[in-house]
Amino acid sequence: MLATKKKQAVIKKNQIHDKDTGSPEVQVAVLSIQIDELAKHLKKHKKDNHSRRGLIKMVADRRTHLKYLERKDKTRYNALVKKMDLK
Repeated sequence: MLATKKKQAVIKKNQIHDKDTGSPEVQVAVLSIQIDELAKHLKKHKKDNHSRRGLIKMVADRRTHLKYLERKDKTRYNALVKKMDLK
């Protein structure tokens, strides 16, 4: 689970305007942080298959957001991939 202050910092760093919490950039950034934290958890707890399923679902969700952004606005997609160091 992501701490509220950490999540707010990630949102503030990636938002397009002041009240932006739902743009693809913000959603991908939040999912990326959650994926990183869950991956660390799974390195310690190798048999936690319920969390592993959640991780796979989050990765698929992030990929869906990235595909949407790539389809809608290629320049924003490229900027996000470079900023988040994805792919």
